[in-house]
Amino acid sequence: MKKDDCIFCKLANGDIPVEPIYEDDTVKVIFDASPASTGHMLIIPKEHVSNIYELEDELASHIFKTAAKIARAMKNVMDYDGLNVVQNNGEAAGQTVFHFHMHLIPRYKDDGVNVGWNPGTPDEEKLSEIRKNIAKEISNG
Repeated sequence: MKKDDCIFCKLANGDIPVEPIYEDDTVKVIFDASPASTGHMLIIPKEHVSNIYELEDELASHIFKTAAKIARAMKNVMDYDGLNVVQNNGEAAGQTVFHFHMHLIPRYKDDGVNVGWNPGTPDEEKLSEIRKNIAKEISNG
């Protein structure tokens, strides 16, 4: 189901015309309007899902299969050195459009694109606690 006030619903469902790179019944792949690098693409589901927490397994699987298909085609057509697959959830993580979408960002040596972080030092005690609690959460369903 699409959401009337969502720009990505409008793009994915044809209310705002765009020339897709790929489209099927579930997703539309388009160039990003504000690309990090040449060829930066977005995979947008046609169904409105705000973030990964709302994503059903079947849709998640389809999106990632599409990402792999598009990435292989990109690699064969474009002359780039690497690829970032990026998906943000929540404002603190950099999500600006609250409709789930995945970025495929071609990377070129010395392109100046920053999709990284400063490595930290893990707190093993805290990680052990998190590991146990996540395992418990998953087993509870």
